[in-house]
Amino acid sequence: IEAAEHFGRMAMVDRWVIHNVLRWMETHEESVAKSDGFSINLSGNSLSDDSFLEFILGQFAASTIPPEMICFEITETAAITNLADAIEFIRVLKQTGCKFSLDDFGSGLSSYAYIQKLPVDFIKIDGVFIGNIANNERDQALVKSINELAHFMGMKTVAEYVENYEILNVLRTIGVDHSQGFGIKKTGLLEELA
Repeated sequence: IEAAEHFGRMAMVDRWVIHNVLRWMETHEESVAKSDGFSINLSGNSLSDDSFLEFILGQFAASTIPPEMICFEITETAAITNLADAIEFIRVLKQTGCKFSLDDFGSGLSSYAYIQKLPVDFIKIDGVFIGNIANNERDQALVKSINELAHFMGMKTVAEYVENYEILNVLRTIGVDHSQGFGIKKTGLLEELA
């Protein structure tokens, strides 16, 4: 990923991922029917690529997969770096039914200032606040604050780096909507879902 970003190839990687995920979904209808949808991470470079939005719209037009089944994840840093582009990109794709997650929320310097500007559906709470949450009251307070603000703004929350049930239980008590991490399920290949 770092090499692709360094050499300006991430938009090509993102295009490949989107194309192949949609094709996989079309050929694995039974697995897709059992899921709530699929998330696809996008790089900041893609958000500022003028032809990338058209590419995604074209992929949806050529696919039988409803856009409502896709949630695009963009990092807070990428969204803030290209704020105007990110807002327009999200606005257009949300009109098709796609959902959006703001990834790594809380890691930026002005997280709270941007949450009201970006029309996302999910806030993914940065793992730096999650890893020690079972033993750290400050992390608990920060996560509770982020969770309450997201809910007030009509967004759902996702906690990253949930490595065990102790962390999961704290997050449930706080009211975080979703969790991801090795304590939930280890990462795997798409083919393993079929």
